[in-house]
Amino acid sequence: MAASIRFRDHAVNPGVEPVPSAELPASATASARDRGASAAPSVERVYRHRLPVRISHWLNVPFLIILIMSGLQIFNAHPALYWGDRSDRDQALLAIRPVQTESGEVKGLTTILGHQFETTGVLGYSNGMSRGFPAWATIPSGKWLAMGRQWHLFFAWLFVTNGLIFTAYALASRHVTRDLTPTGKDWRGIGKSIKDHLILRHPSGNEAKRYNVLQKLAYATILFIVAPLIVLTGLAMSPTIDTAFPWLLTMFGGRQAARTIHFIASFSFVGFIVIHVLQVVLTGFLNNIRSMVTGWFTVRHEGVSHEA
Repeated sequence: MAASIRFRDHAVNPGVEPVPSAELPASATASARDRGASAAPSVERVYRHRLPVRISHWLNVPFLIILIMSGLQIFNAHPALYWGDRSDRDQALLAIRPVQTESGEVKGLTTILGHQFETTGVLGYSNGMSRGFPAWATIPSGKWLAMGRQWHLFFAWLFVTNGLIFTAYALASRHVTRDLTPTGKDWRGIGKSIKDHLILRHPSGNEAKRYNVLQKLAYATILFIVAPLIVLTGLAMSPTIDTAFPWLLTMFGGRQAARTIHFIASFSFVGFIVIHVLQVVLTGFLNNIRSMVTGWFTVRHEGVSHEA
């Protein structure tokens, strides 16, 4: 008897929607039949992302892009980072600047903790101009600090509002405890999860229906540590906020220290975004995008046994 397809009972689990066998590739059924196997792959659709999660996610896409690019415009006004409350050029943790060689050529030079790197064309000097980050990475693209601040502050409040609404929903709906908090089993399997990610082996079947332990830790860290740190250090750099809440600046060790923490936290967020997008591509771009648009995520089960 030809191999059949078995699905999860939709009535038992209303969050799972079976996919008709007609939607399966013909080659999958033919292959199982040719092998005379007693098992065949099955496909089910899992409702993975609820509407508030999807809305918050897509709102953050333009918010973060504009915040990052306008933030780099602001940074370019003084492309150096320090610790404490003073700007001491000789004690910079990070400095991006143009330098002129003996031959008269201008190059970009980036200094990190005393170590110098030539970064011409990207940092320090690009497109014939002396600037920290290049024009294509900033909003506005030209040197316009005042406008960059307006863009940054406006979208910062939109980002904060969206974040507060999402956090309230995540706590009220138990999204945090149900989906983002690692279980004992997760912690015991963290070594295997790290190894699997390093060799690009991704979860499949039932494991693909939920976040793995590294995803949970990454999302929780961004939501409860990195994002709040970015917001608080941003507020600490505001003279108006400092007047009302002077302890905020003291807590971070001074205005320049707050600026440095803000920069590091922001680029940690950028690193998270890069890895996040890479994982979306590697684990099935269309399936992942569809799940964040419609909520439905397709899971394929290999070798589901059945009785002839």
